Amino acid sequence: MEEIRWGIIGCGDVTEVKSGPAFNKVANSKLVAVMRRDAAKAEDYAKRHGVTKWYDDAAQLINDPKVNAIYIATPPLQHEAYTIEALKAGKPVYVEKPMTLDAASAERMTEAANQLNVKLCVAHYRRAQPMFLKVKELLAENTIGDIRLVRLKMLQPPNPVLIAKTDDNWRINPAISGGGLFHDLAPHQLDLMTYYFGPVKNASGIATKQQEDTEVDDLVAGNILFENGVVFSGTWCFSVATEDQADNCVIYGSKGNITFPMFGNKIKVTSDESKEFVFEPLQHVQQPMIKKVVDYFLDRGPNPCSGEDALITMKLMDDFTGK
Repeated sequence: MEEIRWGIIGCGDVTEVKSGPAFNKVANSKLVAVMRRDAAKAEDYAKRHGVTKWYDDAAQLINDPKVNAIYIATPPLQHEAYTIEALKAGKPVYVEKPMTLDAASAERMTEAANQLNVKLCVAHYRRAQPMFLKVKELLAENTIGDIRLVRLKMLQPPNPVLIAKTDDNWRINPAISGGGLFHDLAPHQLDLMTYYFGPVKNASGIATKQQEDTEVDDLVAGNILFENGVVFSGTWCFSVATEDQADNCVIYGSKGNITFPMFGNKIKVTSDESKEFVFEPLQHVQQPMIKKVVDYFLDRGPNPCSGEDALITMKLMDDFTGK
Protein backbone atom coordinates (compact mmCIF):
# COMPACT_ATOMS: atom_id res chain seq x y z
CA MET A 1 0.00 0.00 0.00
CA GLU A 2 1.17 3.53 -0.80
CA GLU A 3 -1.79 5.28 0.83
CA ILE A 4 -4.05 4.28 3.70
CA ARG A 5 -7.67 4.73 2.66
CA TRP A 6 -9.70 4.62 5.84
CA GLY A 7 -13.22 3.51 6.57
CA ILE A 8 -14.70 4.44 9.95
CA ILE A 9 -17.17 2.11 11.66
CA GLY A 10 -19.09 4.19 14.20
CA CYS A 11 -18.72 7.84 13.20
CA GLY A 12 -20.05 9.22 16.49
CA ASP A 13 -18.95 12.02 18.82
CA VAL A 14 -15.40 10.74 19.40
CA THR A 15 -14.67 11.04 15.67
CA GLU A 16 -15.93 14.61 15.22
CA VAL A 17 -12.75 16.36 16.40
CA LYS A 18 -10.55 13.96 18.36
CA SER A 19 -9.80 11.58 15.49
CA GLY A 20 -11.89 11.90 12.31
CA PRO A 21 -10.35 15.02 10.72
CA ALA A 22 -6.83 13.78 11.45
CA PHE A 23 -7.17 10.93 8.95
CA ASN A 24 -7.05 13.55 6.18
CA LYS A 25 -4.29 15.62 7.78
CA VAL A 26 -1.70 12.84 8.10
CA ALA A 27 0.52 12.19 5.08
CA ASN A 28 -0.37 9.15 2.94
CA SER A 29 -3.78 8.89 4.64
CA LYS A 30 -7.32 9.60 3.46
CA LEU A 31 -10.77 9.06 4.93
CA VAL A 32 -12.92 7.59 2.14
CA ALA A 33 -15.95 6.02 3.86
CA VAL A 34 -17.92 6.09 7.12
CA MET A 35 -20.57 3.86 8.63
CA ARG A 36 -23.25 4.36 11.27
CA ARG A 37 -26.36 2.27 11.85
CA ASP A 38 -28.43 5.43 11.45
CA ALA A 39 -28.04 6.12 7.72
CA ALA A 40 -29.13 9.75 8.02
CA LYS A 41 -26.46 10.43 10.66
CA ALA A 42 -23.84 8.63 8.56
CA GLU A 43 -24.75 10.77 5.55
CA ASP A 44 -24.70 13.94 7.63
CA TYR A 45 -21.24 13.12 9.00
CA ALA A 46 -19.92 12.30 5.54
CA LYS A 47 -21.19 15.51 3.99
CA ARG A 48 -19.87 17.69 6.82
CA HIS A 49 -16.44 16.07 6.69
CA GLY A 50 -16.12 15.79 2.91
CA VAL A 51 -16.27 11.99 2.83
CA THR A 52 -17.49 10.49 -0.45
CA LYS A 53 -19.14 7.29 0.82
CA TRP A 54 -21.36 6.41 3.75
CA TYR A 55 -23.03 3.20 4.88
CA ASP A 56 -25.47 1.91 7.50
CA ASP A 57 -24.01 -1.61 7.30
CA ALA A 58 -20.51 -2.39 8.58
CA ALA A 59 -20.00 -5.37 6.28
CA GLN A 60 -20.52 -3.17 3.23
CA LEU A 61 -17.87 -0.73 4.42
CA ILE A 62 -15.42 -3.50 5.33
CA ASN A 63 -15.81 -5.05 1.89
CA ASP A 64 -15.61 -1.79 -0.04
CA PRO A 65 -12.61 -2.24 -2.38
CA LYS A 66 -11.72 1.45 -2.00
CA VAL A 67 -11.20 0.96 1.76
CA ASN A 68 -7.93 -0.69 2.77
CA ALA A 69 -7.90 0.01 6.55
CA ILE A 70 -10.60 0.15 9.22
CA TYR A 71 -10.98 2.44 12.23
CA ILE A 72 -13.48 1.05 14.76
CA ALA A 73 -14.99 3.78 16.96
CA THR A 74 -18.16 2.08 18.20
CA PRO A 75 -18.84 1.38 21.89
CA PRO A 76 -16.70 -1.53 23.18
CA LEU A 77 -19.47 -4.14 22.82
CA GLN A 78 -18.97 -4.19 19.03
CA HIS A 79 -15.17 -4.00 18.97
CA GLU A 80 -14.41 -7.71 18.88
CA ALA A 81 -16.90 -8.67 16.17
CA TYR A 82 -16.03 -5.79 13.86
CA THR A 83 -12.29 -6.21 14.42
CA ILE A 84 -12.34 -9.90 13.56
CA GLU A 85 -14.59 -9.32 10.54
CA ALA A 86 -12.20 -6.68 9.20
CA LEU A 87 -9.13 -8.83 9.91
CA LYS A 88 -10.73 -11.74 8.04
CA ALA A 89 -11.22 -9.40 5.09
CA GLY A 90 -7.47 -8.77 5.17
CA LYS A 91 -7.77 -5.16 6.30
CA PRO A 92 -5.63 -3.73 9.10
CA VAL A 93 -7.53 -2.36 12.08
CA TYR A 94 -7.16 0.64 14.38
CA VAL A 95 -9.62 0.08 17.24
CA GLU A 96 -10.68 2.51 19.95
CA LYS A 97 -9.92 2.11 23.62
CA PRO A 98 -10.89 0.31 25.73
CA MET A 99 -9.88 -2.41 23.31
CA THR A 100 -13.02 -4.38 24.15
CA LEU A 101 -15.20 -5.53 27.07
CA ASP A 102 -12.64 -7.64 28.94
CA ALA A 103 -9.30 -9.43 28.71
CA ALA A 104 -10.77 -12.65 27.28
CA SER A 105 -12.22 -10.71 24.35
CA ALA A 106 -8.95 -8.80 23.87
CA GLU A 107 -7.07 -12.08 23.75
CA ARG A 108 -9.35 -13.40 21.00
CA MET A 109 -8.84 -10.23 18.96
CA THR A 110 -5.06 -10.41 19.36
CA GLU A 111 -4.97 -14.11 18.44
CA ALA A 112 -7.06 -13.43 15.34
CA ALA A 113 -4.67 -10.72 14.16
CA ASN A 114 -1.68 -13.02 14.68
CA GLN A 115 -3.28 -16.05 13.07
CA LEU A 116 -4.51 -14.07 10.06
CA ASN A 117 -1.25 -12.10 9.87
CA VAL A 118 -3.14 -8.79 9.59
CA LYS A 119 -2.09 -5.68 11.51
CA LEU A 120 -3.93 -4.51 14.61
CA CYS A 121 -3.40 -1.28 16.61
CA VAL A 122 -5.26 0.04 19.64
CA ALA A 123 -5.99 3.75 20.19
CA HIS A 124 -4.02 4.37 23.35
CA TYR A 125 -3.13 7.64 21.72
CA ARG A 126 -1.47 9.34 24.69
CA ARG A 127 1.58 7.23 23.88
CA ALA A 128 2.19 9.49 20.88
CA GLN A 129 1.39 12.89 22.38
CA PRO A 130 4.33 15.25 23.08
CA MET A 131 3.47 15.77 26.74
CA PHE A 132 3.46 12.09 27.66
CA LEU A 133 6.51 11.40 25.54
CA LYS A 134 8.27 14.13 27.54
CA VAL A 135 7.45 12.26 30.76
CA LYS A 136 8.98 9.13 29.25
CA GLU A 137 12.07 11.13 28.26
CA LEU A 138 12.44 12.58 31.76
CA LEU A 139 12.27 9.08 33.23
CA ALA A 140 14.84 7.78 30.75
CA GLU A 141 17.16 10.67 31.67
CA ASN A 142 16.97 9.69 35.35
CA THR A 143 15.74 13.22 36.12
CA ILE A 144 14.24 12.20 39.48
CA GLY A 145 16.58 9.30 40.15
CA ASP A 146 15.46 5.72 40.68
CA ILE A 147 11.68 5.39 40.47
CA ARG A 148 10.03 4.29 43.70
CA LEU A 149 6.26 4.61 43.38
CA VAL A 150 3.39 6.20 41.47
CA ARG A 151 0.22 7.73 42.92
CA LEU A 152 -2.70 8.42 40.58
CA LYS A 153 -5.99 10.13 41.47
CA MET A 154 -8.97 10.54 39.17
CA LEU A 155 -11.78 11.98 41.28
CA GLN A 156 -14.82 13.38 39.48
CA PRO A 157 -18.38 14.40 40.35
CA PRO A 158 -21.31 12.58 38.74
CA ASN A 159 -21.62 13.37 35.01
CA PRO A 160 -18.05 14.73 34.70
CA VAL A 161 -17.20 17.14 31.89
CA LEU A 162 -14.28 14.88 30.90
CA ILE A 163 -16.75 12.36 29.47
CA ALA A 164 -18.17 13.00 26.00
CA LYS A 165 -21.94 13.42 26.03
CA THR A 166 -23.95 10.99 23.87
CA ASP A 167 -27.62 10.47 23.06
CA ASP A 168 -27.70 7.38 25.26
CA ASN A 169 -25.25 7.17 28.15
CA TRP A 170 -23.80 3.81 27.11
CA ARG A 171 -20.64 4.36 29.17
CA ILE A 172 -22.53 3.43 32.34
CA ASN A 173 -24.19 0.37 30.79
CA PRO A 174 -21.82 -2.51 31.57
CA ALA A 175 -23.25 -4.70 28.79
CA ILE A 176 -22.08 -2.11 26.25
CA SER A 177 -19.02 -0.55 27.90
CA GLY A 178 -17.66 -3.40 30.02
CA GLY A 179 -18.09 -1.35 33.19
CA GLY A 180 -18.52 2.26 34.22
CA LEU A 181 -16.56 5.46 33.74
CA PHE A 182 -13.48 3.65 35.06
CA HIS A 183 -13.57 1.56 31.89
CA ASP A 184 -13.69 4.71 29.78
CA LEU A 185 -10.86 6.68 31.43
CA ALA A 186 -8.55 4.15 33.11
CA PRO A 187 -7.34 2.52 29.85
CA HIS A 188 -5.45 5.73 28.98
CA GLN A 189 -3.85 5.90 32.40
CA LEU A 190 -2.99 2.24 32.87
CA ASP A 191 -1.58 1.96 29.37
CA LEU A 192 0.81 4.83 30.11
CA MET A 193 1.96 3.12 33.29
CA THR A 194 2.91 -0.05 31.42
CA TYR A 195 4.42 2.07 28.63
CA TYR A 196 6.63 3.80 31.21
CA PHE A 197 7.45 0.98 33.61
CA GLY A 198 7.28 -2.24 31.61
CA PRO A 199 6.11 -5.73 32.57
CA VAL A 200 3.69 -6.27 35.45
CA LYS A 201 4.59 -8.74 38.22
CA ASN A 202 1.19 -8.72 39.95
CA ALA A 203 -1.88 -6.55 40.38
CA SER A 204 -4.97 -6.38 42.57
CA GLY A 205 -7.79 -4.03 43.42
CA ILE A 206 -11.24 -3.38 44.74
CA ALA A 207 -14.34 -1.97 43.08
CA THR A 208 -17.69 -0.96 44.52
CA LYS A 209 -20.94 0.89 43.85
CA GLN A 210 -21.38 3.78 46.28
CA GLN A 211 -24.29 5.50 44.53
CA GLU A 212 -27.70 3.87 44.67
CA ASP A 213 -28.77 4.84 41.15
CA THR A 214 -26.00 3.11 39.21
CA GLU A 215 -25.48 -0.34 37.67
CA VAL A 216 -21.70 0.02 37.61
CA ASP A 217 -18.81 0.45 40.02
CA ASP A 218 -18.21 4.15 40.65
CA LEU A 219 -15.17 3.65 42.90
CA VAL A 220 -12.16 1.58 41.88
CA ALA A 221 -8.79 1.32 43.61
CA GLY A 222 -5.90 -0.69 42.23
CA ASN A 223 -2.28 -1.56 42.92
CA ILE A 224 0.45 -2.82 40.61
CA LEU A 225 3.90 -4.18 41.36
CA PHE A 226 6.04 -3.92 38.24
CA GLU A 227 8.87 -6.36 37.63
CA ASN A 228 11.38 -3.52 38.03
CA GLY A 229 10.14 -2.90 41.58
CA VAL A 230 8.07 0.22 40.91
CA VAL A 231 4.77 0.27 42.85
CA PHE A 232 1.65 1.93 41.43
CA SER A 233 -1.46 2.90 43.38
CA GLY A 234 -4.50 4.41 41.66
CA THR A 235 -7.93 5.61 42.78
CA TRP A 236 -10.86 6.39 40.50
CA CYS A 237 -14.05 7.80 42.04
CA PHE A 238 -16.96 9.29 40.09
CA SER A 239 -19.17 10.51 42.93
CA VAL A 240 -17.17 13.19 44.76
CA ALA A 241 -18.16 16.82 45.28
CA THR A 242 -17.30 19.18 42.45
CA GLU A 243 -14.77 21.04 44.62
CA ASP A 244 -12.95 17.76 45.36
CA GLN A 245 -12.36 16.72 41.77
CA ALA A 246 -8.76 15.83 40.95
CA ASP A 247 -6.77 14.58 37.99
CA ASN A 248 -3.14 14.01 38.77
CA CYS A 249 -0.38 11.48 38.59
CA VAL A 250 2.77 11.76 40.70
CA ILE A 251 5.84 9.67 39.97
CA TYR A 252 8.19 9.62 42.94
CA GLY A 253 11.90 8.95 42.55
CA SER A 254 14.93 8.89 44.81
CA LYS A 255 15.74 12.52 43.85
CA GLY A 256 12.31 14.12 43.39
CA ASN A 257 9.02 13.73 41.58
CA ILE A 258 7.19 14.35 38.31
CA THR A 259 3.58 15.53 38.48
CA PHE A 260 1.15 15.75 35.56
CA PRO A 261 -2.56 15.43 34.75
CA MET A 262 -4.08 13.03 32.25
CA PHE A 263 -6.36 15.78 30.93
CA GLY A 264 -4.13 18.84 30.91
CA ASN A 265 -1.00 20.31 29.37
CA LYS A 266 1.58 20.89 32.12
CA ILE A 267 4.34 18.75 33.65
CA LYS A 268 5.99 19.81 36.90
CA VAL A 269 9.36 18.37 37.91
CA THR A 270 10.50 18.79 41.50
CA SER A 271 14.11 17.81 42.19
CA ASP A 272 17.34 19.75 42.76
CA GLU A 273 15.91 22.35 40.41
CA SER A 274 12.15 22.61 39.84
CA LYS A 275 10.93 22.95 36.27
CA GLU A 276 7.64 23.19 34.40
CA PHE A 277 6.93 22.10 30.86
CA VAL A 278 3.80 23.50 29.20
CA PHE A 279 2.40 22.07 25.97
CA GLU A 280 0.04 23.52 23.39
CA PRO A 281 -3.32 21.73 23.36
CA LEU A 282 -3.70 19.50 20.31
CA GLN A 283 -6.50 20.31 17.86
CA HIS A 284 -6.98 16.61 17.12
CA VAL A 285 -5.71 14.58 20.08
CA GLN A 286 -5.30 11.40 18.06
CA GLN A 287 -3.35 12.91 15.16
CA PRO A 288 0.16 12.00 16.43
CA MET A 289 -0.99 8.41 17.04
CA ILE A 290 -2.74 8.16 13.67
CA LYS A 291 0.50 9.22 12.00
CA LYS A 292 2.33 6.36 13.73
CA VAL A 293 -0.44 3.91 12.80
CA VAL A 294 -0.30 4.97 9.15
CA ASP A 295 3.48 4.53 9.16
CA TYR A 296 3.05 1.05 10.66
CA PHE A 297 0.40 0.02 8.16
CA LEU A 298 2.74 1.22 5.36
CA ASP A 299 5.67 -0.79 6.83
CA ARG A 300 7.51 2.43 7.67
CA GLY A 301 7.55 2.12 11.45
CA PRO A 302 6.79 -0.13 14.45
CA ASN A 303 3.38 -0.85 15.91
CA PRO A 304 2.69 2.08 18.29
CA CYS A 305 0.28 0.00 20.43
CA SER A 306 -0.30 -3.66 19.65
CA GLY A 307 -3.06 -5.99 20.71
CA GLU A 308 -0.58 -7.52 23.13
CA ASP A 309 0.10 -4.09 24.64
CA ALA A 310 -3.59 -3.33 25.08
CA LEU A 311 -4.28 -6.81 26.45
CA ILE A 312 -2.06 -5.95 29.43
CA THR A 313 -4.29 -2.97 30.19
CA MET A 314 -7.44 -5.06 29.85
CA LYS A 315 -6.01 -7.62 32.29
CA LEU A 316 -5.20 -4.88 34.80
CA MET A 317 -8.74 -3.54 34.58
CA ASP A 318 -10.10 -7.05 35.17
CA ASP A 319 -7.72 -7.49 38.13
CA PHE A 320 -8.87 -4.21 39.67
CA THR A 321 -12.59 -4.85 39.23
CA GLY A 322 -12.59 -8.57 40.07
CA LYS A 323 -13.76 -9.84 36.67
